[in-house]
Amino acid sequence: MASLLAVNSAASLWGPYKDIWQTVGNAIWRRQPEAVHLLDLILKKHKPDFISLFKNPAKNVQQHEKVQKASTEGVAIQGQQGTRLLPEQLIREAFILSDLFDIGELAAVELLLAGEHQQPHFPGLTRGLVAVLLYWDGKRCIANSLKALIQSRRGKTWTLELSPELVSMTTRFTDELMEQGLTHKILTLVSQIDVNNEFEKLQRERGLGSEKHRKEVSDLIKECRQSLAESLFSWTCQSPLSKDDTLLLIGHLERVTVEASGSLDSVNLALVMALLYCFDISFIEQGAEDREDIIHQLPLLTERQYISSIHSRLQDSQPWKLPGLQATVRLAWALALRGISQLSDVPALAEFTEADEAMAELAIADNIFLFLTESVVGSENFYQEEFYIRRIHNLITDFLALMPMKVKQLRNRADEDARMIHMSLHMGNDLPISLRRDLEHLMLLIAELYKKNPFNLELALEYWCPSEPLQTSTIMGSYLGVAHQRPPQRQVVLSKFVRQMGDLLPPTIYIPYLKMLQGLASGPQCAHYCFSLLKVNGSSHAENIQGAGGSPVSWEHFFHSLMLYHEHLRKDLPSADSVQYRHLPLRGITQKEQDGLIAFLQLTTTIITWSENARLALCEHPQWTPVVVILGLLQCSIPPILKAELLKTLTAFGKSPEIAASLWQSLEYTQILQTVRIPSQRQAIGIEVELNEIESRCEEYPLTRAFCQLISTLVESSFPSNLGAGLRPPGFDPYLQFLRDSVFLRFRTRAYRRAAEKWEVAEVVLEVFYKLLRDYEPQMEDFVDQFVELRGEEIIAYKPPGFSLMYHLLNESPMLELSLSLLEEGVKQLDTYAPFPGKKHLERAVQHCLALLNLTLQKENLFMDLLRESQLALIVTPLEQLLQGINPRTKKADNVVNIARYLYHGNSNPELAFESAKILCCISCNSNIQIKLVGDFTHDQSVSQKLMAGFVECLDSEDAEEFISPEEELEPDKKLARIRHETRIHILNLLITSLERNPPNLALYLLGFELKKPVSTTNLQDPGVLGCPRTCLHAILNILEKGTEGRTGPMAVRESPQLAELCYQVIYQLCACSDTSGPTMRYLRTSQDFLFSQLQHLPFSNRECEISMLNQMSWLMKTASIELRVTSLNRQRSHTQRLLHLLLDDMPVKPYSDGEGGIEDENRSVSGFLHFDTATKVRRKILSILDSIDFSQEIPEPLQLDFFDRAQIEQVIANCEHKNLRGQTVCNVKLLHRVLVAEVNALQGMAAIGQRPLLMEEISTILQYVVGRNKLLQCLHAKRHALESWRQLVEIILTACPQDLIQAEDRQLIIRDLLQDVHDKILDDDAAQELMPVVAGAVFTLTAHLSQSVRTEQKQPQPPPLAAAGPGESQFVLMLDSSFTSPPMTECVNVGFASIGDSSLHIILKKLLDFILKTGGGFQRVRTHLYGSLLYYLQMAQRPDEPDTLEAAKKTMWERLTAPEDAFSKLQRENIAIIESYGAALMEVVCRDACDGHEIGRMLALALLDRIVSVDKQQQWLLYLSNSGYLKVLVDSLVEDDLTLQSLLSPQPPLLKALYTYESKMAFLTRVAKIQQGALELLKSGVIVRLAQCQVYDMRPEIDHQGLFGIREPPVFIPAPVDRYRQILLPALQLCQVILTSSMAQHLQAAGQVLQFLISHSDTIQAILRCQDVSAGSLQELALLTGIISKAALPGVLSELDVDVTEGSLMELQGHIGRFQRQCLGLLSRFGGSDRLRQFKFQDGVDGDRMNKRDEIELAMQQICANVMEYCQSLMLQSSPTFQHAVCLFTPSLSETINREGRQDTQAPVVPYWRLPGLGIIVYLLKQSANDFFTYYDSHRQNVNKLQNIEQLPPDEIKELCQSVMPAGVDKISTSQKYILGRRRLVKLINNRAKLLSLCSYIIETCLFIFWRHLEYYLLRCTPTDSQDSLLASTVTFKSRRLQDAFTSETNLDFRSGLTRVSQHDIEQLQIEAINVFGESLQKKLLDIEGLYSKVRSRYCFIQALVRRIRGLLRLSRG
Repeated sequence: MASLLAVNSAASLWGPYKDIWQTVGNAIWRRQPEAVHLLDLILKKHKPDFISLFKNPAKNVQQHEKVQKASTEGVAIQGQQGTRLLPEQLIREAFILSDLFDIGELAAVELLLAGEHQQPHFPGLTRGLVAVLLYWDGKRCIANSLKALIQSRRGKTWTLELSPELVSMTTRFTDELMEQGLTHKILTLVSQIDVNNEFEKLQRERGLGSEKHRKEVSDLIKECRQSLAESLFSWTCQSPLSKDDTLLLIGHLERVTVEASGSLDSVNLALVMALLYCFDISFIEQGAEDREDIIHQLPLLTERQYISSIHSRLQDSQPWKLPGLQATVRLAWALALRGISQLSDVPALAEFTEADEAMAELAIADNIFLFLTESVVGSENFYQEEFYIRRIHNLITDFLALMPMKVKQLRNRADEDARMIHMSLHMGNDLPISLRRDLEHLMLLIAELYKKNPFNLELALEYWCPSEPLQTSTIMGSYLGVAHQRPPQRQVVLSKFVRQMGDLLPPTIYIPYLKMLQGLASGPQCAHYCFSLLKVNGSSHAENIQGAGGSPVSWEHFFHSLMLYHEHLRKDLPSADSVQYRHLPLRGITQKEQDGLIAFLQLTTTIITWSENARLALCEHPQWTPVVVILGLLQCSIPPILKAELLKTLTAFGKSPEIAASLWQSLEYTQILQTVRIPSQRQAIGIEVELNEIESRCEEYPLTRAFCQLISTLVESSFPSNLGAGLRPPGFDPYLQFLRDSVFLRFRTRAYRRAAEKWEVAEVVLEVFYKLLRDYEPQMEDFVDQFVELRGEEIIAYKPPGFSLMYHLLNESPMLELSLSLLEEGVKQLDTYAPFPGKKHLERAVQHCLALLNLTLQKENLFMDLLRESQLALIVTPLEQLLQGINPRTKKADNVVNIARYLYHGNSNPELAFESAKILCCISCNSNIQIKLVGDFTHDQSVSQKLMAGFVECLDSEDAEEFISPEEELEPDKKLARIRHETRIHILNLLITSLERNPPNLALYLLGFELKKPVSTTNLQDPGVLGCPRTCLHAILNILEKGTEGRTGPMAVRESPQLAELCYQVIYQLCACSDTSGPTMRYLRTSQDFLFSQLQHLPFSNRECEISMLNQMSWLMKTASIELRVTSLNRQRSHTQRLLHLLLDDMPVKPYSDGEGGIEDENRSVSGFLHFDTATKVRRKILSILDSIDFSQEIPEPLQLDFFDRAQIEQVIANCEHKNLRGQTVCNVKLLHRVLVAEVNALQGMAAIGQRPLLMEEISTILQYVVGRNKLLQCLHAKRHALESWRQLVEIILTACPQDLIQAEDRQLIIRDLLQDVHDKILDDDAAQELMPVVAGAVFTLTAHLSQSVRTEQKQPQPPPLAAAGPGESQFVLMLDSSFTSPPMTECVNVGFASIGDSSLHIILKKLLDFILKTGGGFQRVRTHLYGSLLYYLQMAQRPDEPDTLEAAKKTMWERLTAPEDAFSKLQRENIAIIESYGAALMEVVCRDACDGHEIGRMLALALLDRIVSVDKQQQWLLYLSNSGYLKVLVDSLVEDDLTLQSLLSPQPPLLKALYTYESKMAFLTRVAKIQQGALELLKSGVIVRLAQCQVYDMRPEIDHQGLFGIREPPVFIPAPVDRYRQILLPALQLCQVILTSSMAQHLQAAGQVLQFLISHSDTIQAILRCQDVSAGSLQELALLTGIISKAALPGVLSELDVDVTEGSLMELQGHIGRFQRQCLGLLSRFGGSDRLRQFKFQDGVDGDRMNKRDEIELAMQQICANVMEYCQSLMLQSSPTFQHAVCLFTPSLSETINREGRQDTQAPVVPYWRLPGLGIIVYLLKQSANDFFTYYDSHRQNVNKLQNIEQLPPDEIKELCQSVMPAGVDKISTSQKYILGRRRLVKLINNRAKLLSLCSYIIETCLFIFWRHLEYYLLRCTPTDSQDSLLASTVTFKSRRLQDAFTSETNLDFRSGLTRVSQHDIEQLQIEAINVFGESLQKKLLDIEGLYSKVRSRYCFIQALVRRIRGLLRLSRG
């Protein structure tokens, strides 16, 4: 029992019924194939609900008790655990509801709970009121479902073209219902349910809320009854009712009554029609294919019993409540009997069929035709149902065709009656009582029935038997392919009826006959036939007896009469003086004549409205001249009502532009509206007087309305600019003034007998204003006063009417005031939800008002711009400001609020909501107004709630977008759907523009964000939670959510793509804006799971509207990118992971194993994915999204023009281009059309007129081309947008998401797939070039990540087993290095390079190169990206930085040579082979880019060349570069760079671009120089000569001494001038150094050129050598420079110089060289380690930057020492081929050493650099280097250990290591990243130490060598001077001159002459000191060094040998 007492939270009386209706709709109306199966299930499940139609669950004692206790015990809710306590209040409400609807208590509780849940959808209602709505909504859903199911049955009248299985299912189901007594139930319910009774019950229990709620409830109840009745109607249309059911229906109809208006209400109308269809046998004649089956089903033809029962029932003389209804049924029955009797194959039913005459007679006696006219055709629902119209049409035509005798009888009786009336009038008696007017009523019925033609059926065509055959069946209207091929017999009878009735017409039937003709003339074909009839009737030879005048029903007769009236009345035209002319003169038109005239005028109006031929034929007829006569009559004194009809006829004539033009002139001429005042005339005349005097007095305004309509039509057809020229200032102004001042501004204050007429007047006059403003385009000439001459004086012409309207609407004019007040009144009236007279007209008037404001807003900018430029003294205010003004009635600024309130009526008045949304969208562009609007909208709580509800309601309306070209006429519902859709678009655009403004803005208010507090503090909730209303955000999410549970994806994407696109854009904007991002993304993530559910349906497929589809995907992908970035930053790993899996997995979706498995499972199963076998692969989502972007683009055919000039047209198109809302440049088609048409109109002459149609055709061709072009531009823009978003998503996935979420291997595979796919698409021949830049950008990112991923993989080998790695072996050796012999690794070698394999890498390389070649000559920027990609790609094959562990050297040379090729070299070799296979084409492109073009492109091309040349073993590229002259071009361009580089050295430089390109160029040249062949080519092309010519190297800036020790201010982006100078100088020095090193063959030539370079910039060189300031930079300069000097400034070079060596120049050169040498030697004393420089070594590094600096400085200083020592060595070796001739560079003094090592002797002079330094320096350097060596060696070893055990290091140490790489933000990175950074730092340190070690060892070796040579010389070969000079010896220095001699005299140089000053004492001193200095400890150190280091480096025992020799020397000399 407990389960039965559980509560269904969706309310069993509402939720399930809603589902049924949804499913039925999907299956039957939306034709969704998948819904059919669902429908079957639901119908089976809910069959009892249909059988017990509308039956409620009964009350129940148990339930009562349970609910009573629910506040303490609670109730169980289905699908939820536990129970829920209900509040007392809810229980009380439940009992009230239960009594009210007589439903079970639990059902009442359910309804209330559902009401509570649905409350946000009904703002302002309590849950009880919502429950009432839900109760009736449930009933409505069941009724509508029943109706739809019955409509889809198989049957005799229509077919919905559904699938056979669906039709069979519904037919079977409804048959079963019918067997269970459906008819009885429906009839009972229809009689029981009564709106008034229900309302009384609800009223008693306070179950009714606001007016809106009342209207909604009453609408629901009415719709229930209506649908039930229509179900029965649909049934009888398709299949007959049984006998009993038919009798039940008849029984019901017997009791029916009419409404107060005399017509049947819609429910009874449906039931009447149902009965009429029961008696319908017309389908038999139409020869349907299944006719036989249907006949057998029809009881009317097969069951005798059926016929007899019904016949006796209808013969019963008991009168019904409506005799007319009884008559209708009887006539239908009589006609059915007559029809049966004519069928050959029907059994004999003669006894009944004979009675048809009598039955028809009974019907006619009860005034059937009058009843049909008033109660059936007059019913307001009659014209809404096509089959009602068809049935009554059949009824009448059957009567006329099947009962011709009856018709004849009617005519005879009418003739008889006419005679009697005539007699009695003649005799003066009273009229006889027995008159019957049946024929008259029949004619009026026909007139009424065919007057309207809402479905374009043109049924009236059956009454016209065409003399010529009709071309197509469509003209006659066909329904579902059954053309009305009625037997001609029937048509003949009907047309005979029309013709004969017009013969010898008795006067009583004259007007009805004309009305009948008017009805039958409705429609283009019918009007034509009717026109012909009237034409033929008038011709005198027509067989008529009416004499020469012809028939009275003819054009001839009518226009003749009109002329006579005109002649007659014109004589009565009073003189201008007579005042009483307004009272009709005695000889007027009688009432009867007036009626006849009006009837004929209306007939004429109908005919010429429908048929243009008739219009022109009548107008141009020479005798009749209708327009002239009518205008004449209008000047006569006739009643206003007749004048109104005459004006209406003129209006119909005015539809043709040809007639309209002359009509204007005639109007002006006849002064219908007086526009010219004659001075002598005292009294005004014309329509103004009639309005003010006659119509106002009568309180009826037919004439004014007709006049407005006339103007409205004429304005549309043709607009005269010079109206009234010659008599008054030309222009339209007098008419506008009359309409504005007399009609519009006074319409509210006039009295109206008929209330509705007030709004009719407003509507018609506003329509004129609307048309005038719509067609007005502000132009410059409107703003200049135009003068015209009138009667000899100059007067100002009137402005165009549009100008005048704009002026009035842009000022606080009465017109604007009245318009705004009309809007206010309109919304007040609509808020009552009550019908009132003229409601339709009020709505139209309001619509025109809103449209006027809209037009003003659109045109005001142009108008005001032109006004500003002109000289006119007019002041205008923008309309948006005027709308902010105070409303005089409410004293508040509520105009905009009033406009916005129309959105609240979006359901009932979509047009008004549409215009309102458009206005708001226009206004919202202004930030200031936004803030004010937010204030106005939120000022009043209730208004604010209503406005929000209005916006939401408009967004919630469910209409699919229809793709219809605007030209097609739409059906009304389609039109409304379209308007609703446009409204939603405008609201979304309003949100989008508002979101771009600063807060507070409208969008934030509408989307539910905080306005009082900071926006970011908002907490978004589901509607109803914490009192949160339903906002536009909920509506938008709702639109996008529909359909996401199914397999097809969001419905909006397919059904309304443009809407969906804007919805996605709003969401993206909310996520992208910093204020709204947080709250929105939280809400989307937690409450909605929005992104996941949307992304799983990507890519969308919708080829029809590709542009929208692409944009939808773009916005969605951009939002996803933000989400991934944000969740990654916030470490919400599970969210990130879920999205990544969704986008990247190539396995079919299966639930994940992480913590969220539960949710996942559920989601996955819901989304209906198939679970494949896990082995199958599916396409990654990110790839299928890319697939959905079609790179090819169809380009419209170029224009083929015959008349216009193509170039000029292109120019015009370019001039008409503008930026649209999305920022794309498109051509404004309307503007272009105007320009072209104006051009055609300007043509003169006959030829032009003849060719006009051809020209217009060509214009349309041009416009079509432009539309195509616009579409192309938009499509390309959309594709670019989509690609950009895709690229953004890919980049975010690769860069922002935590790396460990995607395994390295998967990551590479993903990147590979992406790269290959994106290349395949862009390399396709059809791919659009416009997409290349985006693709290239994506390729760049992807290649960068691939490279990074592969290199990371290379760097992280699995640690080998410890046994395999030797004790000193680093774990950090390459993964693929052959030193690993452990089994796992050896397998790995074969795999190839990365985990994706070499072949994949090669494919990628080939595609990259193809892409580069595809770009051809243009697209340099695209190639820039591709070069970057290629560089990244080639980087993969570069070995990573390996630590120099000093171990590798242990291997023998042979081992190294025979080692197998490692993966790097292999990949490199294959890469270069692929590159070379592309040959010269590729070389050409890259070289060209390297030489000119965009700076970045040049730099990257140079970098690429650098890379390729460095690995190109064959030197193909180098050959190409030199042979094709590109190398020469690069070298020569250095001179051009000179000037730009000079400008860069100014303190505030221009852009640094030139510097960067220069650096790239030099780097490349340096790379080329490293190859021996390259160095030769460079020397050939004279690169050093070019460098020597550059003056920039001489412009060395002064150095600021603040920057000592490199402590500068914090670094800025633009480096200081000194640094910039170094950036220029260092590359040049490096290039020289490299050339010197690698030019072996031409070494001397190279050295000579470099020497010239040094000499030509000698000042700079000297300055550097002086080394004033010591910083990292200056030391680097020195290091490089000393390196060059050590190789170039040698004595032997001079002989190689190819200058003409004169004595002088030689001297100069020698001087330079000498100076360089002296300065170099001088450096030793500074860098051999004086105290000042030692500080560097002990300076504590604080931050990473300083530490790196210190390393650099240390390295540079060692380098300088090494270079100087090398120089000394070279000098010594070069100058002395034999030992005999030694060159001594150092004096034999070791004093400096002692000085330095002993106590600091402050007095010791620093050796000036022009003196020769002593050997002491060398020894000092030797010692110092030996000490340094051990420091470095220890440091190196420690670092190597750290690197091997980096995981074991303490965290602080790791942190310290990281800080030197990245100074800031170390704490934020993950541990694994910290290890990577630590490793990087350690490798750098190790390699730095390794370099220092090699320098130290070199310095030591060189020092020893030099020390040995000097000792040997001094101790063995030097002959000292006399001993008495010995005192001076130590102080004597070589005079510089002598030294120079000694240096420069050629090879026969004898040094002894200069060294005579070395005394014996010096030598002895040297010997003693040398022994002391070169002691055991030093020797041991040196030998240790050799053991530790030099041996490993394979220079065996050099130090040992030298030490041995020196020891020997010292021992020997001592001996």
